[in-house]
Amino acid sequence: MDLGQIGIWNTGLRDESPDAAGQIREAAAELEELGFGAIWLGGSPGVRHAVPLLAATSRIVVATGILNIWEHDPAQVAAEQAALAAEHPGRFLLGLGASHAVLIKEYRKPYSAMVDFLDGLDAAGSRPEDRVLAALGPRMLALSRDRAAGAHPYLITADHTVKAREILGAAPLLAPEVKVVLEEDPALARAAARGHLSFYLSLPNYTGNLLRLGFGEEDLDDGGSDRLIDAAFAWGGPDAIRERVAAHRAAGADHVVLQVVTADNTPLPREQWRELASILTPVS
Repeated sequence: MDLGQIGIWNTGLRDESPDAAGQIREAAAELEELGFGAIWLGGSPGVRHAVPLLAATSRIVVATGILNIWEHDPAQVAAEQAALAAEHPGRFLLGLGASHAVLIKEYRKPYSAMVDFLDGLDAAGSRPEDRVLAALGPRMLALSRDRAAGAHPYLITADHTVKAREILGAAPLLAPEVKVVLEEDPALARAAARGHLSFYLSLPNYTGNLLRLGFGEEDLDDGGSDRLIDAAFAWGGPDAIRERVAAHRAAGADHVVLQVVTADNTPLPREQWRELASILTPVS
């Protein structure tokens, strides 16, 4: 499966409202034309959310980033995955994650739950090489290495990419999500970043990982310190964006997944995607 070097992470592309269908098809086709290697669907998508994007394109890979294992049956997921693989060979990547205790009523030990879900996928014929895991800590990263094609860490820094590569080893896929604010004014860029980050700082899985990376409790207050924002977000002009992508690549990322963050939470930031394509050409 050829993901290329750069992918785009977006929640708006999984919108199921009829009014959005045409815009979503057009946006997916344009992302392919711009040269991006993969589209990662955010917002806890199901396999079905990839269908219209695959139908509207001919080359680009579509991935779930991530499918919430608490909301799906592994046998059903495997069947849907097999159907997509038959219709669009080599173009669908199943990203799986265990979500967060504060969001899931029946939440239990996430590692054990993920192992059980993977066992169910295997029993239904799903192949490890066609999936990746949302992984932050050492145990889930090791599981990504042993039971999947690799890992898709979210809300991380280049230092985490180094640590993830050490655990994964040389061969498995490492596809970190990197948040991008295309704004050169520091105050405006950090304000947009804090508006986006505030929700994630309420989730212990992310805050615990940031603390493991060396940030202090004070870095997590008031939407995040400048130090945290500057490490977790790529913001600024073209050179700054290129440098941050290069830093993750040098740290061991095979495929960098860019999520555009805007002050007004634009659902489909197509203008910014075009700017990223021009900044990072060639991106595939």
